[in-house]
Amino acid sequence: MGELDGRVALVTGGTRGIGRAIAEAFLAEGAKVVMTGTTPAKGEQALAEIGRPNDTHFVQADAKVREDCERAVAEAVAHFGKVDILVNNAGGANNHAPIADLTDEALEDALKWNLWSTFWHSRAAVKPMIERGWGRIINISSVEGKVGKPGISIYVVAKHAVNGFTKSFAIEVGTTGVTVNALCPGVIETDITREVGPNAAAQMGITYEELIQMFAHEAATKRIMELDDVANVAVLLASDAGAGITGSLISIDGGTSPY
Repeated sequence: MGELDGRVALVTGGTRGIGRAIAEAFLAEGAKVVMTGTTPAKGEQALAEIGRPNDTHFVQADAKVREDCERAVAEAVAHFGKVDILVNNAGGANNHAPIADLTDEALEDALKWNLWSTFWHSRAAVKPMIERGWGRIINISSVEGKVGKPGISIYVVAKHAVNGFTKSFAIEVGTTGVTVNALCPGVIETDITREVGPNAAAQMGITYEELIQMFAHEAATKRIMELDDVANVAVLLASDAGAGITGSLISIDGGTSPY
């Protein structure tokens, strides 16, 4: 028996990186998983690599578009009958710049990608959870949701906002059987990190390699995080054993954050 037998999870941005690791960990514990992403080819590749056609489904959806977020929840319900667990993993930021040079569009994009997508998916999924008296919402935030860093303020702002959303949401649904938590990982080298990391590092006046080493040096463990470090905590939160954990901003950063 798995910890998540009979549960259905929706993982946004689930075809690679942290989302993919969480999806696979949920599957290993008996859940059925719907993954979203913007690229059908990556979705089909993920499904083929996982090799569990009866337990997985892909929905093409852009997390920055409200209608797509709402449709993703609806299609997950249509395919597997319900959504018990929502993992708001889609997120990121582009066009980093010092605040003095920052564009409106860069900040707006980061907020849509991180905060608004989390809100849109959560609003669409939570009412049936409340009606059933059981639900798990897991928001993937970041260590940058707890600390500040120069040059990447749009990401810092967006993840701080996700954490505030998490705290308020958890209080609202606290007596309903639905929990809401945020995971705050340190840096993990994923495809996305390697894509956007060099620009972020350049805005900080360092190389990408120096950026990764900076994160490792800041941690008590002196290493960057691994995908399983995050996925294993997500399984706990998604399970019955995690029922007493809500409104928490859980650091998975090797001891980097001061709280």
